[in-house]
Amino acid sequence: MLSEREKLSALAALGVDLNQVKDLDILMEEILSQARRFVNADAGSIYIREGGRLDFSYTQNDTLKSRLAPGEKLIYSTFSIPIDEKSIAGFVAATQKALNIPDVYLLPDTLPYGFSRRFDETSGYRTVSMLTIPLENSQGVLLGVLQIINAKDAEGRAIPFSDEDERMMGHFAGIAAVALERAQMTRVLLLRMIRMAEMRDPKETGAHVNRVGAYSLALYEDWAERNGIPAAEVGKTRDVIRMAAMLHDVGKVAISDLILKKPGRFDHDEYEIMKQHTVLGARLFLDQHSDFDAAAHLVALNHHERWDGAGYPGHVDLETGLPLPSHTLPSGAARGKSGLEIPLFGRIVSLCDVYDALCSKRVYKEAWDEAETLKALEQGSGTQFDPELVEIFFSRLSVIHSIRDRYKDEAPA
Repeated sequence: MLSEREKLSALAALGVDLNQVKDLDILMEEILSQARRFVNADAGSIYIREGGRLDFSYTQNDTLKSRLAPGEKLIYSTFSIPIDEKSIAGFVAATQKALNIPDVYLLPDTLPYGFSRRFDETSGYRTVSMLTIPLENSQGVLLGVLQIINAKDAEGRAIPFSDEDERMMGHFAGIAAVALERAQMTRVLLLRMIRMAEMRDPKETGAHVNRVGAYSLALYEDWAERNGIPAAEVGKTRDVIRMAAMLHDVGKVAISDLILKKPGRFDHDEYEIMKQHTVLGARLFLDQHSDFDAAAHLVALNHHERWDGAGYPGHVDLETGLPLPSHTLPSGAARGKSGLEIPLFGRIVSLCDVYDALCSKRVYKEAWDEAETLKALEQGSGTQFDPELVEIFFSRLSVIHSIRDRYKDEAPA
């Protein structure tokens, strides 16, 4: 539990720390973790405003996490609620005023809002105290709602949040909202880049790239844990791999519509042109000013390489797209990268991209069922894909499925 002086010192550093996180989803996790640490809370959630509703975006719960096997992660359903005065989060969003509730089970019936016990009954959890705070930008516009649950005493028992906790979290929310607004702007810019690609290639949807980004992050986290990567490096890398994975096919904006929108299979010459999207995408990030630029470069260039060396573009000169002299095959083609020659980010995104492409409906094909898709990945282990990553993927199917449910394709209008 932080002392008063430690809290004030941490608040001073908070803005710097949060503004170093650029990815929206990772930032929401960090905001929750930091908020709970400030007031020693067992659990919490973040809701993000989307029009007249609140999307339940991220949640954490130490008690429920402690019941899992080592390495397992909590899986939550995603949902949205209206911004009205019927729910606690909706009331805070509608009024833009904080609520500090000592025990949600003792709320009088005379209040406009109430607490739903459904989650507690399903999970075996007991929600007691709840501090719910609006997240507003500098103009007073609501961005979302931060909800912190079950303050803990020194013995770990749930107690009410104090008035000082409420004041401290009010300051915290103001700082967090600045970082949140910036991360939302970054996400919007990324999705605009992706929409440019989507105008050219209907397969590159916002839902597809969000899924590939989230799958890639999940695989990286487990790979890093298995391989003993230091926590500081993992924290730094989580931020960039998710965003970089979202832009894996951005080079397609430079490919002709005659090829991108062809309904049938490509002939040899068309396929050779299509393969250049990897080089074209990588060129966008040659002038590197950040870890994200470097990661996006690696992903764009390497996400179609294969573990057995039969992928593309292989060892090429990025300026010309031609094979490097020392890596030119007798056929004149570039030798493909193989095994650990392929950068980790490329190996991860390759697997995640193929999985999502196979189990998604496209204008030229129906979605494969899960069994078919998983069989294809299993058969590709050691040939198309890194065997270690395939093993990790299969061990985390519950997480993969929750991500797929979170970022569903929009139904046709």
